[in-house]
Amino acid sequence: MDNVLNRITVDANVCNGKPIVRGKRIAVQTILEFMSAGDSKESILKQYPSLVAEDIDACIRFAAD
Repeated sequence: MDNVLNRITVDANVCNGKPIVRGKRIAVQTILEFMSAGDSKESILKQYPSLVAEDIDACIRFAAD
């Protein structure tokens, strides 16, 4: 969980308090919606070049927890 906490943050003043990838203003929900629609990690990384694979992994682990 530590790695998730290093990558995911919740701040009431950012994105209406939704969990986001730290410093990116990309909601965990957005990444999960892409994944549930069948997009691959590689596809998401192309759409969001500021992300790294570990950010996507953290979103998945965050949702699972």
